[in-house]
Amino acid sequence: MPDVAVVGSGPNGLAAAVTMARAGLKVRLYEAAPAPGGGLRTTELMEPGHFHDVCSAVHPMALASPFFRQFELSRRIRLVVPELSYGSPLDGGRAALAYRSLDRTAAGLGRDGGAYRRLMAPLHQRVEGITELTLNQLLRIPRDPVAAAVFGLATLEQGSRLWNARFREELAPALLTGVAAHAVAPLPGLAPAAAGLLLGTLAHSGGWPIPVGGSAAIAGAMIEDLEAHGGAVETGARIGSLAELPPVRATLLDVAPPGLLRLAGGRFPARYRRALESFRFGNAACKIDFILSGPVPWAAPGLADAGTVHVGGTRAEMAEAENLVAAGRHPERPYVLVSQPSRFDAGRAPAGRQILWSYCHVPAGSTLDMSEAVIAQLERFAPGFRDVVVEFKVTTAAGLAEYNENYVGGDFGAGLMDLRGLLQRPVLSPVPWRTPLPGVYLCSSSTPPGPGVTGMSGFHAARYALKDIFGLPVPRLA
Repeated sequence: MPDVAVVGSGPNGLAAAVTMARAGLKVRLYEAAPAPGGGLRTTELMEPGHFHDVCSAVHPMALASPFFRQFELSRRIRLVVPELSYGSPLDGGRAALAYRSLDRTAAGLGRDGGAYRRLMAPLHQRVEGITELTLNQLLRIPRDPVAAAVFGLATLEQGSRLWNARFREELAPALLTGVAAHAVAPLPGLAPAAAGLLLGTLAHSGGWPIPVGGSAAIAGAMIEDLEAHGGAVETGARIGSLAELPPVRATLLDVAPPGLLRLAGGRFPARYRRALESFRFGNAACKIDFILSGPVPWAAPGLADAGTVHVGGTRAEMAEAENLVAAGRHPERPYVLVSQPSRFDAGRAPAGRQILWSYCHVPAGSTLDMSEAVIAQLERFAPGFRDVVVEFKVTTAAGLAEYNENYVGGDFGAGLMDLRGLLQRPVLSPVPWRTPLPGVYLCSSSTPPGPGVTGMSGFHAARYALKDIFGLPVPRLA
């Protein structure tokens, strides 16, 4: 019989399983889908030989996550790190470009280059402390108070109406807004500002890696390690309740709060149950995957070399689009997040073909096909884009929710990203991974540090399970 059961094989479930198995425990992981990976799946969505990432494609935190650093992910799989992390196109063939070099980035931002450097340089210098602060539980004393103060002040500025105070032109604000909009929240706001500044700092530090072979390569490396240490993965195994699991000593659940309630079947105390029932989910995405007959014909020089492109125009235009989504509306000119991974990994498509990964933000539960609006935005900044489209596939927000139970309403972040959502995830507690049921831990992105492929929610839950149940230290991960 196993010592540990893990339900859900997303990056956090896999991180929890790897950590427990490396501690010498017998681990069995259960996945409802036919293939493991959760948000780390890569498949031929349309035509043979064209490999698309079903969920995440670019991994800004893969080199910064303490879990993946200890796991030595960069040794196990090949990660391509573009010199140009991301860009934001503007009308007239212009673009703001975020290179791994902060100086090179600032040099391309015109009169605002110095202001951008003064904002980002203190964060870049304290990247280790900022990463430690943001990838752990926030309700604690930070190890690097100076880093926390620097990050907090920058967040207060960029998360308020002061966000334009230091800038005079359009490029630098567009660059910052493009990355802040990853949070799927109204702009300006503290949570998107914090997310954007963290991601921007990482862009100027280790960069934003793209895994060769797709995101499934990350899941594959974790499964290989789990099995090498005696763990087992069972796919096509949907767990309906905790009673269906073997009598293990510890259970770690990579599920959203509704899934946790379903599995517990009324066993939680009333207060904890109410907290889970009132857990707030955010808005969603409509995802469009393309097969192209050639590269995206960006009007702005340099954008072809970007690992990620934030398509939406000026800061004001992107903020308007995100605020319309927050109001429950579908913007005519949406903010679109775009990556062309075949530019950096030729094995993703046959010779002469390219794949393009994109999504735009929409209200939760949306069934609207946003492909025409997305294509129009791409055509706006890449004239002739329509001519290179061979085929595309649309996954609405409702489709995302059907694909993965954790994406409630199509919320791929598994919880609303605002200040309350960062602190109360899913409950306000110094150890939110513990549940009131002995030996049962929640390890999904609905716990700190929240969304993103970091493995940290699973690692934190495993760390406490090892301490509470087994009296074991955290093992070496490599």
